Amino acid sequence: MKYRVLGKNLKVSSVGLGCMGMSHAYGAPANKTEMIELIAQAVDIGYTFFDTAECYGPYENEELVGEALKSFRNKVVLATKFGVRLENGSTGAPIPDARPEVIRKSVEGSLRRLQTDHIDLYYQHRLDSKVPVEEVAGVMQDLMDEGKITHWGISEAMEDTIRRAHKVCSLTAIENRYSMMARSYEELFPVLEELGIGFVPFSPMANGFLTGKYDKSSKFEKGIDYRSEMPQFTAEGMDKNRELLELLQATAEAKNATQAQISLAWMICKKPWIVPIPGTRKLNRLLENAGASDLELTQDEVRKLDEALNNMEMSEVFGGHKK
Repeated sequence: MKYRVLGKNLKVSSVGLGCMGMSHAYGAPANKTEMIELIAQAVDIGYTFFDTAECYGPYENEELVGEALKSFRNKVVLATKFGVRLENGSTGAPIPDARPEVIRKSVEGSLRRLQTDHIDLYYQHRLDSKVPVEEVAGVMQDLMDEGKITHWGISEAMEDTIRRAHKVCSLTAIENRYSMMARSYEELFPVLEELGIGFVPFSPMANGFLTGKYDKSSKFEKGIDYRSEMPQFTAEGMDKNRELLELLQATAEAKNATQAQISLAWMICKKPWIVPIPGTRKLNRLLENAGASDLELTQDEVRKLDEALNNMEMSEVFGGHKK
């Protein structure tokens, strides 16, 4: 595993581990004991960057991550999120709520569940139209001064928000959806480079679609597995995305890699401050994803992939659009 720096000084593994799917959104929650063991194996492999949020579960994912990493706390970077509550348990619509008193309550809860005295990277999960981002940034500075967090970021942010927030309290990272099928946030690269802010893509493999492991026979349980409603996994989506999967397969064969590794290396090799956080429940996938850290794509190879992506048909993709 290789390592890189987010923002000014937050050193993390070049591939992080998104822990959400272990207990939220991808079917029934996995066995907690098995996931604690898997997270420990991730540390052994070289992962140092672990991502969760208070609304995953809700709360259950933070508890899982906290229990799994308590004996490795000085070796890892913990990222979690505030500012979203769910309307109806784990399945309701997310409601932004970033009032200062809510943030204060959230950080205490996250510290307790994560079994730590500080959070390394604390994200505003979604922007709250009722609370100016400058006010949120002020609370982040206070939490830093108190030693409860050391860095902060925003998820699903655009340039104006990033600049306004950064003026009040320097941002370390932006966590936005990004993959070969959802590239609209590439327009943020210049401002992130200018301000020295890292980019943490979530769903870097389009919710697993870009692994090439799914076909028209794949089944997902409605109500508890978000993929059951994602356009890229429909029969029509599979047909529209055939050329994309063929491109990934051909590139993987040429580089002696897997399709998942190509989809991760494609973004890792774009910028030295991009750190994807794919999720998994399986050790072999954990090892596979880590291998993308060592896969070198030249700038010419990345450019050729971009050109191919720009000129091919794709289905709609959950939560994003190609650009």
